Amino acid sequence: MLFNSFEFLAFLCIVLPVYFFLKHLRRQNYWLLAASYFFYGCWDWRFLSLIVISTLNDYFCAKGIDRAQTPARRRIFLWLSIGVNLGILGFFKYYGFFVGSLTDLLGVFHITFHPKLLDVILPMGISFYTFQTMSYTIDVYQRKYPASHRFLDFALYVAFFPQLVAGPIERAHRLLHQIETPRCFSSTQFKEGCYLIYLGLFQKVFVADNLARIVNPVFAVNGDQNGALVLIAVYAFAFQIFCDFAGYTNIARGVAKLFGFELMLNFNLPYLAKNPQDFWRRWHISLSTWLRDYLYIPLGGSRLGPWRNLRNLVLVMALGGLWHGAAWTFVIWGLYHGLLLAGHRVIIAIKKPAAHDGMPVRWLKTLAFFHAVCFGWLIFRAQSMGQVAAMTGSLFAHFYPDHTVFTPALQLCLIVGPLLVLQFFQARTNDLLILYRQHWLVQTIVYAFMGYLILGWGILKAEEFIYFQF
Repeated sequence: MLFNSFEFLAFLCIVLPVYFFLKHLRRQNYWLLAASYFFYGCWDWRFLSLIVISTLNDYFCAKGIDRAQTPARRRIFLWLSIGVNLGILGFFKYYGFFVGSLTDLLGVFHITFHPKLLDVILPMGISFYTFQTMSYTIDVYQRKYPASHRFLDFALYVAFFPQLVAGPIERAHRLLHQIETPRCFSSTQFKEGCYLIYLGLFQKVFVADNLARIVNPVFAVNGDQNGALVLIAVYAFAFQIFCDFAGYTNIARGVAKLFGFELMLNFNLPYLAKNPQDFWRRWHISLSTWLRDYLYIPLGGSRLGPWRNLRNLVLVMALGGLWHGAAWTFVIWGLYHGLLLAGHRVIIAIKKPAAHDGMPVRWLKTLAFFHAVCFGWLIFRAQSMGQVAAMTGSLFAHFYPDHTVFTPALQLCLIVGPLLVLQFFQARTNDLLILYRQHWLVQTIVYAFMGYLILGWGILKAEEFIYFQF
């Protein structure tokens, strides 16, 4: 059941009125949990058992940590939680990757190894809800959040359907606290939610899915091709993945607002970043802060000297790349961003940045780093490192901006143009809801134009979101 489908609209039209009719907190939470399990079950009922196992595991491990009398027993429950969660994630997501990589490595030394390969289906959203439920147990262990004593509330925290499949990866102090707190209807929150849903549909249906028509044919070629076409496809993918993922997040946040919940901001104009550190404060914020709090800081962060700090940055980003998918392209993409972060740390250690850059300098930094991010997206989108090498070679050896490039270049400008206009005003006012706060007449005109683009030029056949595969 996709957010951009009529089935989801029908589902929402049933769940929402019943939710507010129930009024009592416990009944509302029961209803939301049932709706969330039904929502996930529409993908594959078999994998509901994995969510239940993760929920039971972390609920009882957290209670064990809370009741343990000694540090050793607390650690036992912590590692039990982590072991079960990573075991499930590792088997379903990484079994084939690690077995294949081991086979290739042994083949280098002429060692024959033929393990049994399993046709394992990747459960939808497993990376997201696994990280979310693990963060709860770790927070309880670190005494940052008390163990929940209501299984219903914790089960809803794990399975809350707006953010179950692709985030944001919430923390207990934000989402679980809201689940445990009585909620009432808010007209302001409801209108903000409708705006975010509409914006998310525009980003997904008009921008992202149209850009996929430019991107997919180019990345389907494994050999040399026109470098100008490759460049356009890379630019297109940069905006496709942003609008696809940010569109999902906006819909998720909007739907949550309809029910009285506030989910965290996951994107904050990431392509206006001037450096790697700024980018990861703006892009997939729920994942980057998770990696910071539960990997980077426990590894020592920047406390153990400059070289270990650089090592930690590269290692954590490589693991972040692996989180995205069981392929070496994702690992290399993570390493690439880790090296960018490490290089930036070295530069600012040698030369302190200016307190206030002028406008031309800021835009030059933004433009330069955007192209660094785009090269990372080439690695991310490619099917193999061989394809990365071929496409990179085409950019330099076969760059022909001829008539075959004109149509996709024009399509890219026309599709991305309305988005850039909106983001210009968002950046200028430092307000992501700037359109929502305009005069009703301005809103009506803009919404009508967006609706025309969605219905007239959007891809109305419901397409999956890119991050569903992670």
